[in-house]
Amino acid sequence: MALMAVLILAGCSALKGTVPEPTPLDFNGIAGQLGLQGLTIGDPISGDAGCTDPSLIPTAVGFDVSGLGVTTPLRARVYIFANRDAYDRRRPDVDSCVASFAADPATVEFIEASPYVLAVQGPVPAQFKTALRKGLQLAAGNVD
Repeated sequence: MALMAVLILAGCSALKGTVPEPTPLDFNGIAGQLGLQGLTIGDPISGDAGCTDPSLIPTAVGFDVSGLGVTTPLRARVYIFANRDAYDRRRPDVDSCVASFAADPATVEFIEASPYVLAVQGPVPAQFKTALRKGLQLAAGNVD
């Protein structure tokens, strides 16, 4: 009985002070965080990478986004990677993919918060871009 009590206390003290790492959210969580920033999300389509790269298609979700000065919805795509290593390894592939579909590659806005990359054709108002960045960072667990 005493041994059991010691083991329980040891287990509890091992957990004390240890803060679990935040877990990045799925697309529904991303959309929720963007919504909390004042953006409106619609028409999400899984696999909408905007290009034909078969290795990016499973990571992508295309969706319409508006609000905060953007009245006509813009098509955005978020590429969701499994972890930081995959994000680092695949980030250049996102640039190639986006360049293939962008109306004007020079004005595409990229918002990054590992393990996510979001791309939307710009230019966009500063408040809109700030809301995208904050929502994506919160979804990734990168902001307090």
